[in-house]
Amino acid sequence: MTEVSKNKTLEAMKNFAEQYAKRTDTYFCVDPSVTAVVIQGLAHHKEELGSPLCPCRHYEDKEAEVKNTFWNCPCVPMRERKECHCMLFITPDNEFSGEQQQISWEDLQSVKM
Repeated sequence: MTEVSKNKTLEAMKNFAEQYAKRTDTYFCVDPSVTAVVIQGLAHHKEELGSPLCPCRHYEDKEAEVKNTFWNCPCVPMRERKECHCMLFITPDNEFSGEQQQISWEDLQSVKM
């Protein structure tokens, strides 16, 4: 993948996360590096697998998990109960919830995977 392609995918995952947080009344982690790592992981899986598979879990077979769709972001626990294992989408009552539903491009790129 080219750097341009990776940046486009990263931008797409950034936009998705920001819009989803607003739509679900959830917030990003108070520590922006957590948000950055998760969004980068989603972008990496989108590039590698064609789908934003949850980057915070171990999979024996990532391709099979993508087809199953349970852990594709937003995962079933998030969609059904607003439970985000990755701490990307956090309800306001959670102690790790920040006040942001956006992340700057600089914060997003400041953490290298």
